[in-house]
Amino acid sequence: METTIQIGLVGGAPLVQATFLERPNRFLVLAQLADGAIVQAHLADRGRLLTKLVPAAQLVLGHKPAEGRKTAYQVAGVYQANELVSLDTGLPNRLVEAALRAQALAPFAEYRHVEREVKLGASRFDFGLAPAPPTKAKRHGGECPWLVEVKSVGDAEHGLALFPDAPTVRGRRHLLELAELHEQGRRTAVIFIVQRGDAQRVAVNRHVDPAFAESLAAVAARGVEIYAYRCPLSLAGIRLAEQLPVEL
Repeated sequence: METTIQIGLVGGAPLVQATFLERPNRFLVLAQLADGAIVQAHLADRGRLLTKLVPAAQLVLGHKPAEGRKTAYQVAGVYQANELVSLDTGLPNRLVEAALRAQALAPFAEYRHVEREVKLGASRFDFGLAPAPPTKAKRHGGECPWLVEVKSVGDAEHGLALFPDAPTVRGRRHLLELAELHEQGRRTAVIFIVQRGDAQRVAVNRHVDPAFAESLAAVAARGVEIYAYRCPLSLAGIRLAEQLPVEL
């Protein structure tokens, strides 16, 4: 029996519907609730979001007040037609971590030890994997033979999910570092998490970042493993679904 991997939106906080008004800065959204109240909501997605945060777009917010927080709400997602699309770029890592720990991702199923935020040199990678827990008490990824980077994908056109929606120098640097680490004897991988349910395949948006597109194809040829998964959203959360092909 297959394990269902699903993560609640905004950490399981109560969800409310709202109408998008404006985005004063990368981190903040102004939205109007159904009762007319105008609220500020934290936005975790730093992308341009030009096709998502449009006038009168329908948002899903998580009500998450806490001491020290500047806003009582966090943007969980936005509806595009009838499709709920995540605007939380931290959600894919939480989903992947749950899937890895449950050994629910076939390519990684033999690796029982999962370590987050693995530091190697000047860089930090999303996950380090090992068949068993490392023996060292203080770990910095040195005993993790597999390093994994996770990329959040939110854009899609006619079933084709596209990454990124803004140039990513950091993302390209990580690709090249993964290729170098692979050539030093480690397994390395990139996982694209498509945070919507209407995609059938994944590609790099060459018009937005041609350098990243060239780098992804190059590192794949050098041995970096490339995976993608369709992860539909509902008010119940984001769910890990089937693996998707990646067009290089």
